[in-house]
Amino acid sequence: METPPFATNASGDCRAIGQQKAAELGGTLADAHVENRGGQNVCVGVVLVPARDGERGRQVSFAEPM
Repeated sequence: METPPFATNASGDCRAIGQQKAAELGGTLADAHVENRGGQNVCVGVVLVPARDGERGRQVSFAEPM
């Protein structure tokens, strides 16, 4: 089965959103994917933020409308 072009573009856009979030938080993008929530596409992902100043590293989840 062939992937529709809009799905590929949405995935690429979501990955770019995730990379931007990772840069803002000073972390690394671990996952980013598109979900349909209430009829709207939403970019959902996780950024891994390294430990700082004696604190533990953390996972930061995000959800951004597309």
